[in-house]
Amino acid sequence: MCGIAGIMTADGAAPNGGALDAMAAALAHRGPDGMGRHHGGGVGLAHGRLAIIDLATGDQPLLASDGSTLVANAEIYNYLELREEMSGAAFKTRSDCESALHLYCRDGVEFAQGLRGMYAIAIHDPGEERLVLARDPFGIKPLYYTEGPAGFAFASEPNALIAAGLAGRGLHDQPLQELLQLQFTTGRETIHPGIHRVLPGETLIVASGRIVDRRRRAALPRTAPRQSDEAEALRGLERVLLESVEMHQRSDVPYGMFLSGGIDSSVLLALMARLNEQPVQAFTAGFSGTAAHDERDHARAVARQLGADHHEVEFDQADFWRLLPQVARAVDDPAADYAMLPTFKLAELAHQAGLKVVLSGEGGDELFAGYGRYRDAQRPWWVGGPRTMRRTGRFDRLNILRRSSDAWRDGIRAAEGTMGDGPLSRLQLAQAIDCVDWLPNDLLIKLDRCLMAHGVEGRTPFLDPDVADFAFTLPDDLKIRDGRGKYLLRRWLQTALPTARAFDRKRGFTVPVGEWLRSRGGELGPLVAAQPGIEEIALPDRVRALYVRGGKREGFAAWTLLFFALWHRCHILGGEPRGDVFETLAAAV
Repeated sequence: MCGIAGIMTADGAAPNGGALDAMAAALAHRGPDGMGRHHGGGVGLAHGRLAIIDLATGDQPLLASDGSTLVANAEIYNYLELREEMSGAAFKTRSDCESALHLYCRDGVEFAQGLRGMYAIAIHDPGEERLVLARDPFGIKPLYYTEGPAGFAFASEPNALIAAGLAGRGLHDQPLQELLQLQFTTGRETIHPGIHRVLPGETLIVASGRIVDRRRRAALPRTAPRQSDEAEALRGLERVLLESVEMHQRSDVPYGMFLSGGIDSSVLLALMARLNEQPVQAFTAGFSGTAAHDERDHARAVARQLGADHHEVEFDQADFWRLLPQVARAVDDPAADYAMLPTFKLAELAHQAGLKVVLSGEGGDELFAGYGRYRDAQRPWWVGGPRTMRRTGRFDRLNILRRSSDAWRDGIRAAEGTMGDGPLSRLQLAQAIDCVDWLPNDLLIKLDRCLMAHGVEGRTPFLDPDVADFAFTLPDDLKIRDGRGKYLLRRWLQTALPTARAFDRKRGFTVPVGEWLRSRGGELGPLVAAQPGIEEIALPDRVRALYVRGGKREGFAAWTLLFFALWHRCHILGGEPRGDVFETLAAAV
């Protein structure tokens, strides 16, 4: 995994070397193992490498015989199969990313159709005088761009474009409202004015410094549920998951996995234990002395049953206050998801254990229907359904924000309209809507930024094209049955690993943020209310009162404002963390 950046000028002049240097420096944490550059034809590319596969000869940029040059933040899991398929091509390295370059030379701008993996790729093709960018269908790997009269620039993180002076600091209002009400932002536009996302599955073709074409590869099939009996489906599930996990383990460096007490990570560990001769390194976070469910006992039992090398970490209130400013600093494309906090500490532990790769269960809930909102979407009208997902925002009826409207839901409405035009069942529609924005712009941003801050690569075996095609087209009753989601995964796990207690009711992963905020609310409220970013959007008196009130909704709102206050200080005002939450909020910018 790596960091990539580049510039294409509108007039063909050499790109600004200082801007390229600034982007590379801003992305250095993503690629600590080496730096590469390419210049030519009005294009400059930069690559910072985190070496995972082909440690000896896999440095980038990679150059094809026709002069095409590739930089990539990618793991192409089917690279061995692609090498065999293209046996006549002259491969110069053992790098997985070289297969993508040869596919481009063969298939042109449709090259990404043959890739199985996670990727953000840039290819400069001097023969066609174009720059081609491609992002994987689920949006596992990030890619951002800005476009103007002087040309086009891209980077793995928005901060790189800002550091290079290619975009300014500021707030885009619609994404800001989404962040407050949803905890994530939707669509192409980021919260940074002028900085846009390459959408999941999108390929951009850029010529003379401007986008001239866009193409899209879908993450999910537009197919109604297929008929399948349970026994047949269980065989198919084991086949696609085993193949995906085996491919996701391809690595020339040590790897492990994140283990919660949930279904998804237990399935992954069971499969990894079957595929590995040595004990799997598994990492679990827990919370002692709070009302939040502590998953460590359950994870410990599962790990013991499978002979895993189990690492446990306590995440306590001191960690919360200490790490939150660092997390806000790492997440430049903001998602106010408190699950980032233990993820950040687990990534630190994995790095200290000598790992560069961690497998994680993101995508299992979306593909196999694990969330309660999916059951709500299936309810018949006579029992109060179907219910629209995310129909209310976090600040609705709290009277804290200076202005309020329902425009924050426009991006969700757009996804509902786009995905609703087709043969999908109500359950599939709910799953597909989550995969458009919630998954890439919350869960996968969390995984990418928290792990890359520690030089660790996160891999997601559930978010594989073959797994997605299989899972999304399962009959609805093999996803949800008897009021429980992920039925087929549970059935498989029930047999493969009885210790996991697959049919216990799902508790969900919760961080006791509300408890911790209330414990120091009298001290925290005035600090948050006084922050410039908060004064612009909320009523200070009501913000101060919020931190001494109880209630679940109030706790979510208090957390969101605290996260935004820290994020705003760093990414809009240009400040850096100055110790813990209180020290950072009290310090002058």
